[in-house]
Amino acid sequence: MNIMPIAGSIALLLALALAAFNLVVGTIAQRQLFTGSRGRFSPQRLAEIARIAGLWCFAAVSVALLALLWAIFTNNFSLAYVLHESSRELPGAYKLAALWSGQEGSLLLWAWMLSGFSLLVRLRRKPDVRLTALASTILAAIEVFFLLLVNFVALPFAGVAGAVPADGYGMNPLLQNPEMIIHPPLLYLGYVGFSVPFAFVLAALMLRAPGERWIAVTRRWSIVVWLFLTCGIVLGMHWAYAVLGWGGYWGWDPVENASLMPWLTGTAFLHSIIMQERRGMMKKWNIWLIFSTFLLCIVGTTLTRSGIVSSVHAFGKSPLGAWFLGFLLFAVLVCTLTYVLRRDYLATENTVDNLVSREASFLFLNLILTAACIIVFAGTLLPVFSELLGGGKLTVGPSFYHRAVVPVGLFLLLLISTGPLLTIRSASLKNTLKPFTLPLFVGLVTMVALIAGGIHPWASQGSLYSWLCFSIAAFVIAAIFTGFARGVLSIRDNTGMGLGSSMLLLVRTNARRYGAYLVHLGIAVMFIGFAGTAFNHSVKAELGPGQHMQVGPYSLGLNNLKEFSTANYVAERAKIDVSRAGRKQFQLAPEVRFYQASQSQESTVANHSTPLWDLYLVYEGNDPGSNLPVIDAILNPLVLWVWIGAIIVVAGSIVIILEPFLKRRNALRGVTQNSQVLVAKG
Repeated sequence: MNIMPIAGSIALLLALALAAFNLVVGTIAQRQLFTGSRGRFSPQRLAEIARIAGLWCFAAVSVALLALLWAIFTNNFSLAYVLHESSRELPGAYKLAALWSGQEGSLLLWAWMLSGFSLLVRLRRKPDVRLTALASTILAAIEVFFLLLVNFVALPFAGVAGAVPADGYGMNPLLQNPEMIIHPPLLYLGYVGFSVPFAFVLAALMLRAPGERWIAVTRRWSIVVWLFLTCGIVLGMHWAYAVLGWGGYWGWDPVENASLMPWLTGTAFLHSIIMQERRGMMKKWNIWLIFSTFLLCIVGTTLTRSGIVSSVHAFGKSPLGAWFLGFLLFAVLVCTLTYVLRRDYLATENTVDNLVSREASFLFLNLILTAACIIVFAGTLLPVFSELLGGGKLTVGPSFYHRAVVPVGLFLLLLISTGPLLTIRSASLKNTLKPFTLPLFVGLVTMVALIAGGIHPWASQGSLYSWLCFSIAAFVIAAIFTGFARGVLSIRDNTGMGLGSSMLLLVRTNARRYGAYLVHLGIAVMFIGFAGTAFNHSVKAELGPGQHMQVGPYSLGLNNLKEFSTANYVAERAKIDVSRAGRKQFQLAPEVRFYQASQSQESTVANHSTPLWDLYLVYEGNDPGSNLPVIDAILNPLVLWVWIGAIIVVAGSIVIILEPFLKRRNALRGVTQNSQVLVAKG
């Protein structure tokens, strides 16, 4: 008898019961507090009982998760999920990844992460017990939905009908990559994590809670889960680049777009919440931005799991689409009704006084990010809407997004430099323009230098966009370094400290601001990498003994072909000698692999990366006629800067997240109030 699968199924039913109990009892407690009525138990007692049920819900889902992992690692092919997602020869690390490589396992992981985030909320009851209790009840409602799915729709412990096979079918070869061990969980942490700020904002709106009681916790949660989502997206880009073999990292695929949309609205929320915290502004913006972010996470999940769009990243067709659509409509209804009934609570306390103020730049940033999200949303869901309206399944390609999103992205890049250098409220035109003198000079010099270097904006639309992107990025980087330098020099001049000590004090005493500078710097560096795509160059040719092919400055020659095998696959490797100016530089070895369990063939990319370009080789197998190896060689300029920029973004986000810790450390070290004032002025 398979004890663990039975235990897992029972644990999931218990988790559903506990989440439902949490929801019902928590709702009764909130209703009693609202109406002032009393039952057998006080509302505080009921809320505590509901909280404890929520804590045990996490334990129950954890048992189910461990049971499925046990089944995967012990090759229990009597479970349909294990049969289809694993095999005996699958390496151990990929057996772990098999937990989320399929529909049912990934939903179980989602439910576990959601119950884990909810656990953290329920363990944190102060400073506002009622607000946290209502947020916990809202999270319980979301938990109930996902636990219904894994109990009655997508069953991770469903058995195999008939005889149990001796081996499994194995994981999809495209997923057998180290990044797939990290990318999906990080993406899920971002998706699932936005449930928490959503729950707190919805609870605050229902209770008319003052802003200071929910803004701080919501902002901290949001930056953490935004970081998870960012890392998940970037790792997905790198996986697509390193594995799929088409030479790019973003193809405007529907599932790629699904992750981008909540990132855009979440980014807007993180900026505009600052204005509510400091000036009591943009309250309605913030409510709908966090609502939209959560709803778009559900939209993305619906696209991935329903089968209504075609994507290499998506699961196949399933009955889950109707369930997600119903939950999405219910969530939209709750958000809309709550907003309508509580909109008087959202009256703004201040207005934008000056179009060249920081408040105005944040408003423009919100508009740009929202516009970008609407464009991506429309392009992604066009096939769905067109089919519903009887016009067939219409689709748009990358060219649509390049025409519509790239100009918006350039304006966004410009805005991320202006905000930090502008002052709060109004200022004289002279004082406003002063910080931009050096950045404007750098930007103009870059424009001229690019033309002199051969990038002619009049040559093509791609050249124009790249020329603008490089120039604006130079302006942004100069503006960020200007703002950072002002703060460092202000501290040095007023305290007599050295530059290094001044720099450390600057970051320690205002981690949020200068961490944001780093994030913006990273975004600008990533845009430099994006701009290089206009100059990609590709050559495909048969490459026999003694033959060479030219791509950019490189000459490629076949050294040898070698066959080898592992327990998981059989492969043929093409060793390619790469020369430049007649001298051998290095060797690359792309492969073609045939996976035994799934009976499928995939190419494995070989890539040599430099700051100027990547040499990207794909071995596509042998030509049927000539039996010669076919090599696709692509020269991709500046791709490395995309990954460097992403690392800078992560570093800046971590600095922001560490702000509370740094503040406590400052207090222990006795950092003076005067030093903090100097930092603020700088």
